[in-house]
Amino acid sequence: MSTNASIVTNVNIHDYFHAQIESSLSHQHVPLGVSAVDYLTRLLADFSNPHQLFQQTPEGLDFKPLALHYADAVHADGPRQRNLALKRLGDIALFISGMFAGSLARKVVDVDYYAAMGSAAYRDLHGILSTHFGDPAISSPFAELAGKFLVLVDVFAEVAEASHLGSRHDVLRNYEIWLRTDSPRALRKLQCQGIVPARANVSLVRH
Repeated sequence: MSTNASIVTNVNIHDYFHAQIESSLSHQHVPLGVSAVDYLTRLLADFSNPHQLFQQTPEGLDFKPLALHYADAVHADGPRQRNLALKRLGDIALFISGMFAGSLARKVVDVDYYAAMGSAAYRDLHGILSTHFGDPAISSPFAELAGKFLVLVDVFAEVAEASHLGSRHDVLRNYEIWLRTDSPRALRKLQCQGIVPARANVSLVRH
């Protein structure tokens, strides 16, 4: 094999995304607290497992609309379930609007809708945690995520480009097709875009 050939490199997903986030924050001159950086790193690492982003249905894995996540928060059975629903709403809105903004441009709702929903969810979560716990270490990351949501969308977009996870070739759609059908064609498209998907985790192809 030529030394110029593409090489699949097994990396620690958490360390990889932490380095990418730090680099993007520095490049875009975005100040962000350590706890918020750690939170974003865990978010990206968690969503490298497709089962964290999609939900299991009788028909297979499917993407749950933000409005339904919001309904989960409104109708939650108790504070803990409400907080978890708000957290998940914010996380998914940030991940999709940052990593796959191009796909949203062709849908009924666009990035501004995701940003409004996500920032509101983080803001509400910050308010709840501040009121009930009064511990800045618990609530402050969500205050930063709410206040800097649109800036962090750009940070995630840069991470997406560096990780070959951008949406110029509709990565999200190919990923959905592969998850649902094991389509060889969708898999080949993902591989051509530098992605080697796996059910439990994601390997990143470095060129």
